[in-house]
Amino acid sequence: MISEKSLQIVKATTPAVAAHAEQITRRFYQLLFTSNPEVKAYFNQAHQQAGTQQSALAGAICAYASNIDNLGALGSAVELIAQKHCSLGIQPEHYPIVGKHLLTAVKDVLGDAVTPEVTAAWAEAYGQLAEIFINREKDIYHAQATAPGGWNGYRRFVVARKNPESEIITSFYLQPEDQQPIATFQPGQYITVKINHPTVPTSPRNYSLSDRPGLEHYRISVKREPSLIPNAPSGLVSNYLHDSVNEGDVIEIGPPCGEFVLNTARPADRPLVLLAGGIGITPLLSMLKTMVHQAVETPVYFVQAARNSLVHALADEVRSVATERSNINLHVRYDNPLHDDLTSGRCHSVGLVDRDFLKATLPTLDADFYFCGPRPFMINLHRDLRSWGVDLSRIHFEFFGPRQEISEAA
Repeated sequence: MISEKSLQIVKATTPAVAAHAEQITRRFYQLLFTSNPEVKAYFNQAHQQAGTQQSALAGAICAYASNIDNLGALGSAVELIAQKHCSLGIQPEHYPIVGKHLLTAVKDVLGDAVTPEVTAAWAEAYGQLAEIFINREKDIYHAQATAPGGWNGYRRFVVARKNPESEIITSFYLQPEDQQPIATFQPGQYITVKINHPTVPTSPRNYSLSDRPGLEHYRISVKREPSLIPNAPSGLVSNYLHDSVNEGDVIEIGPPCGEFVLNTARPADRPLVLLAGGIGITPLLSMLKTMVHQAVETPVYFVQAARNSLVHALADEVRSVATERSNINLHVRYDNPLHDDLTSGRCHSVGLVDRDFLKATLPTLDADFYFCGPRPFMINLHRDLRSWGVDLSRIHFEFFGPRQEISEAA
């Protein structure tokens, strides 16, 4: 536990750190990659160039410092980060490296305001946080390794099937090369894909599992992404998977991770609303297929948003699954439909998934909401749900970026 003296120093200096948080994190990454280039492989350099990792770290630092005397408030944030760390293979020996460069970055940015006493207090605070993460990650790694069919690190999987789902999305069905059982997972979780790109070093990437658990394969459905780095080739890993990985090829993947999963303690009669935008369909389809397979009686409202039928991924599969149970209510909405998308029945309505649409479509707001999709889609949904008074405990989302972008916009 952090001492009372250090706690008070951290609380007193948090406003100064928060005011310069992104400057501090930019300096931190400069120091880290220069002094310890071996850790660069854990970081997505496209996100580094775009600044999203710096923003995410800045938000995490501020959240921790602001709640340092109420760590219970950080439970969901700790789980999110711990799961991400385990997906990348972060180990206890990495924490002292990060702590050293983070404290140096704070001193470099804030200058003489960072006295030895302030440095010692923040070092103590960092040590407390590192211990929290190390302990939680130890439990996650143990659960992964001891689960039937489980493992730690990377395991070789064969691409048993490669199936185009739309003009920009392709599914990959993955089976273990050793033909041994694979670990189950919770619907909504992701796996980590590691490839050896022939020209550009790349970090591992997380992809949500788009099929239900309990099968002999994992399935990921990958969107061909544009580049986040100016003047660089389009989305290195996604395009490599689309263009260069074929049936019979072998890729390395890490075990399932992630905290975006259905709350099993929720009341069974409270409606469930699943809102998918674009490639955000993947974790939500896994949830839907699992509930149908388990014959869950909960009323489910499944909304899938897409531009039009050309880029509407997994459309036939979603429609087929939705017809299997009478408690599944499906609504497909296009914002830029082709001339016959509406008349042909490929979509039910035209427009955005916005406040007016949800109010007109959903019978109640007394529901649990799960959503995933592009950044504007996520921000608008979160804002609208909060403005309607939906409690944060009933709002769940998967967002591959700094989560404070969503909460701050709301």
